[in-house]
Formats: sequence, C-alpha cells, structure tokens
Amino acid sequence: MRGDRVEIVIDTGDGVRAFEIEASRAGRRVEVSTNRGVVEVTEVTRNGQPVRSGRFMASRVVALVEHPSAAEAQAGEAGSRRRASPPDPRQGSLL
Repeated sequence: MRGDRVEIVIDTGDGVRAFEIEASRAGRRVEVSTNRGVVEVTEVTRNGQPVRSGRFMASRVVALVEHPSAAEAQAGEAGSRRRASPPDPRQGSLL
C-alpha cells in the first residue's frame, strides 16, 4: 500500500547506516524476505514486478523496522476499538 516503508539499519564496522525503502505509488507494496543469510527488501507492483530492491547480509542487519502507511494504521486502530459481541448462549461449544 502506498506509504508503507521499511527501515533497515546496517552495521558498517565503524558505525551504523540507515536505509529506507518505501512504496512510492498507489498499488505498490514492500516485501521483506530472508534467504541464506541475505535480507532482501523489495518494492513490488500489483503484478509482482520488482521496482526497487535492497539486499543486505543478515549478519550485518542491526534493525529492520516495518512502518505501515498512515491510512492502514488508522484502520487498525479503529478495528481494535470495537468490542467483540458476547457469545450467543443458543450456540453449542466448539470443544
């Protein structure tokens, strides 16, 4: 979703360096994958076509923080405020 971003902090040996990959247009998303000691962060279109990516050695990654878009965060907050309805006493137990 547009506005999603991933922040990666890497140990460079003499300090740390931060990188950021963001879904820059509507319909794009950011995917994170870890394979064989490599962390790959990729901005992907709706069709799965990679637009921009970054590859980092997993042993050098200090922090990887996923930041949801503001719209997605607001939707999550609204959903968490709702109370679940009490169970219907006419329904039997699933156990």
